[in-house]
Amino acid sequence: MVDKVILKNLEDFKAAYHKNDTTKGATLLATLQIQLTTFTALPPFFEQTTTAQQELLVAREVREYAVLLSVLLEDQAMFERHFNQLKTFYTDTRHLLPLSQQEYPIIGLNFLRLLVQNRTAEFHTEQELLSPEVQQNVYIKHAIELEQYLMEGAYNKVIGARNDIPAASYAYFMNLLMLTCRDEIANCCEKAYASLTLTAAKELMSFESESKLVDYAMEREWQLSKGSICFQEEKTEPSVKDIPSLHLIKQSLGYAKELERIV
Repeated sequence: MVDKVILKNLEDFKAAYHKNDTTKGATLLATLQIQLTTFTALPPFFEQTTTAQQELLVAREVREYAVLLSVLLEDQAMFERHFNQLKTFYTDTRHLLPLSQQEYPIIGLNFLRLLVQNRTAEFHTEQELLSPEVQQNVYIKHAIELEQYLMEGAYNKVIGARNDIPAASYAYFMNLLMLTCRDEIANCCEKAYASLTLTAAKELMSFESESKLVDYAMEREWQLSKGSICFQEEKTEPSVKDIPSLHLIKQSLGYAKELERIV
């Protein structure tokens, strides 16, 4: 049986996560990572012992909660590091362990991270590794639909999807996606409209209040006037001097005559 101290630390780690106690969670995670080095059944060795399956289960759960803790900490580098370690348990040990309830939610989270980081090629690569049945899982399907919305430029659908997330842990990445979509909508507004009322702009960009819209407008250096936003005109290039077309035509004809003589 796995050391009771490790099992106790794992339970405390999970409890800290569920209480949003990131400080205690980070401390316990560091301790658990050291303790996991004593396991002999972990990849790439897979030593067959009487406690092999329990060691694999404990190690997988530690890494799953490490990924979830990284979301609470809003640390994308930490997320990627622990997800890459966890991925081995979802592939190489699949035949040794029962399916984890956290697997599909965490894979869906990773898809969202790739979307946020605009790593579309990796998104599609990861998608190809999943069977059609798994892609229909609610957590996976949610991310795949978001990627389709982004490809279509349907930013309003992405923003609307934040109210229909399949798990609370998705909120962090969804908020980041929403900010990206809001910037894209703002770019389109600048090109499509000379001005917009605050009410219309607030609805288009999905702001909770006009005050937040005003703050955003100031960041983008938009002009505010009489309840409307006036977008800055695009800077025009300096006027180009008139091309001496007649002179160039005469010169070209002269070259043509000279070529005919040579031939």
